[in-house]
Amino acid sequence: MNKALVIILAAVMLDAVGIGLIFPILPALLRDVGHTSEVATLLGITLALYSAFQFLFSPVLGVLSDRFGRRPVLLVSMAGAALDYLIMAVAPELWMLMLGRAIAGMTSANMAVATAYITDISSEKQRAGRFGLFHAMFGIGFIVGPLLGGVLGDFWVRAPFIAAALLNGVNFALALFVLPESRAGQRGARFELDTLSPFRPLKWALSFTALIPLIAIFVIVNFVGNMYGTLWALFSEDSFAWNGMMIGLSLGAYGLCHAGAQAFLTGPAVARLGERWALVVGVSCEMMALLVMGLATHGWIVFALMPLFALGGIGMPALQSLITAQVGADKQGQLQGVLASLVSLAAVFAPLFFSVLYFAIRDSWPGLIWIIGGGFYLLALPLILGINRAPVTER
Repeated sequence: MNKALVIILAAVMLDAVGIGLIFPILPALLRDVGHTSEVATLLGITLALYSAFQFLFSPVLGVLSDRFGRRPVLLVSMAGAALDYLIMAVAPELWMLMLGRAIAGMTSANMAVATAYITDISSEKQRAGRFGLFHAMFGIGFIVGPLLGGVLGDFWVRAPFIAAALLNGVNFALALFVLPESRAGQRGARFELDTLSPFRPLKWALSFTALIPLIAIFVIVNFVGNMYGTLWALFSEDSFAWNGMMIGLSLGAYGLCHAGAQAFLTGPAVARLGERWALVVGVSCEMMALLVMGLATHGWIVFALMPLFALGGIGMPALQSLITAQVGADKQGQLQGVLASLVSLAAVFAPLFFSVLYFAIRDSWPGLIWIIGGGFYLLALPLILGINRAPVTER
């Protein structure tokens, strides 16, 4: 494994730790600053706001990284993230917290640039495995992040934000001093105002007919994936009376199993099954896990499901490999920005949809929400089976 890949994966892991820190304590923080005990809808709005700014800025950062290089864009966004977490650590009012979440969404759009960086330094045959490593490092971040967030949050609800600021500062230093540039910017590149439009790259991507079903699958998978961050803590409190420590432990177990599967199974699965069938296996496993989760009556069942949830994780790296094969190296930043933007667009609506729906059914059958989420995958299966592996003609 080359040095650049190790460094970018380490940066991804630190970024994920900073994000994961706040999930176990976000409901408690909203109760504190919002002065209310009912936070299901407020939680959905908070997460949707974060995702809305990811949607707006992911394609912008992707295009800027194609024009000016990956490294400077990563550095600016990492520095902004560290500053934002400091602001949220001291925010006394709800509007300030919301402003902080908006800025956090803006800076977290750097994941599109990190994905483009990995594409730059990987051959087509290496991409599925390395995207698996990318998601594995994100999974490791969610092992450490929620665990640390749960422990720190039980002592002081603001402590995880201070820890996230410190971790993002380390992330910035790592990129500043040791991360090399993967793709030099275009000589003579100039900043243009239309670069700030998130819709121009989206229109470009949707002009490829064969990319449309791949993008639709990508949105569905990420739409369902938003259930976990939105409802895991609330569902665990309601169904099993878990505290912050147990919520953090369960999220950590989820991240551990995901990281192991994506790091060690994605490459062999794609080599043996091909990208499309690896995606089918992943989606099918997650559907089964969500069905059982919806029927669970004891907390230990959640932990028993972790290997099945982990197998569900091998599909996304395979899908990303399929998508990146569709465009050339000079457009990877733009493509990854579009993908990150679409993920964020799904994440704008998913937290609102799932939180409102959960609030409506929590008194009768809270687990039904997981079964409903798994049902969305039925929309993706016909699209997956119809995937054409041939690259699209560049435009």
